Amino acid sequence: MAEPIPVDVDALADAIDPARLDVGQFVQVIAVLHLLGQVGTGVDLAGMRTETFLRFLDRASRDQLVALTEHPELRPVVFTELFRRMSEHFAVDRVGSQRAVVHWRFTGENGEDRFETVIAEGRCVTGVDPTDDPRVTVTIAPVDFLRAITGASNLPMLFLSGRVRVQGDIAFAARLIGYFDLP
Repeated sequence: MAEPIPVDVDALADAIDPARLDVGQFVQVIAVLHLLGQVGTGVDLAGMRTETFLRFLDRASRDQLVALTEHPELRPVVFTELFRRMSEHFAVDRVGSQRAVVHWRFTGENGEDRFETVIAEGRCVTGVDPTDDPRVTVTIAPVDFLRAITGASNLPMLFLSGRVRVQGDIAFAARLIGYFDLP
């Protein structure tokens, strides 16, 4: 089998304007990128820089993000990819020796997805299986989470409006975003 030809996935994503796609086409673009990654072409979401991935999601409409997060196969793909990148953007110098476990609950029409973030010993590790009792549990709709991490929505305003629920150490939850160097 021939080696895959290198493709600039970031340039590809930047060339696609979600505003020119209908909802189905937007979801189909993500599905194709995922499929191409699964078959080893070298073109996939994991190869895209975080800045590009977030910019692509930021340019999507709310309806496009709703369709993406309601897609039973793509929703876990997108969230797994986002959580995988957390450790890459962890600002260890801002955390010190702090240890914390965060449970994330994403609720929606298709049930609930869960993720866990463990901050300990200068590292950040994420996964889908809870391993420890949480210091804080954050419950949020998938679309609100995507819009918050891209900067399209204000997380404190989502909290004040009741669209984000925090159980546990609210002060820690308020500082949590500052533990990451987000693009």
